[in-house]
Amino acid sequence: MDSKVFTIDIDEIVRGKTGAKARFVPRFVLSWLKRIIHQNEVNEFILREGDKQGMPWLDDCMEYLGTTLNVKGLENLPDDSDGRLFTFVSNHPLGGPDGVALGHLLGHRYDGRIKYLVNDLLMNLHGLAPFFVPINKTGKQSRNFPQLVEAVFNSPNHIIMFPAGLCSRRINGQIHDLPWQKTFITKSVETRRDIVPIRFNGRNSDFFYRIANVGKRLGLKFNIAMLYLVDELYKNRGKTFDVTIGKPIPYSTFDKSRKPQEWAAYVEDIVYKL
Repeated sequence: MDSKVFTIDIDEIVRGKTGAKARFVPRFVLSWLKRIIHQNEVNEFILREGDKQGMPWLDDCMEYLGTTLNVKGLENLPDDSDGRLFTFVSNHPLGGPDGVALGHLLGHRYDGRIKYLVNDLLMNLHGLAPFFVPINKTGKQSRNFPQLVEAVFNSPNHIIMFPAGLCSRRINGQIHDLPWQKTFITKSVETRRDIVPIRFNGRNSDFFYRIANVGKRLGLKFNIAMLYLVDELYKNRGKTFDVTIGKPIPYSTFDKSRKPQEWAAYVEDIVYKL
């Protein structure tokens, strides 16, 4: 196996996190973790793909997931023949399949000239590596986040962002993103990128939202719901999702009349009205 290809090994991860205490972790806990993250199924796909990367990998991933899209507003995807670059922002209802699907859609539209701004978990996927901008510094990604943002926005590629960061939660009975962060506003203005709003319709299971809310009520620092995202991905296999693309918003819209955080909420509201 090519050492660059990242596969999941729960036993090794637990040993790395707990050291000598790993022997005290019950085997049923390890078995449970392997089951909810579908270790065998995911590794089978990863190894089958081998060194494949970029759009071919996304093509195979869409086929593997059985994901199809019903897209409205394709005419709103801007022409970039004049060299303009854009920031595509979307709500984040699923936490995985939505990122793959939008990368597939926009990657084919723009000949693979896209970059993701994603969490460190996806950074380990060898197949998606061409869509990331690596930061050659030591330490955790969180420490490198400012450099990562700077590198992505100064790359000659279009950007796909989920400004909420985490996937959607059930809030007051509605499936909705957490408040959008302002980075996509400030950096798009700075680099003169118009913003294209996208609405992705989908949801995870009721169980996922219950787990997420329990973790929040208990004040857990660890995002326990994230453990179930792969399981949710498999639950969403074979589904068709509605995607609506809104009209591009000129970066000049985001002037000093509002604070960047307020402009972020403004775009979020546009997305949810699509």
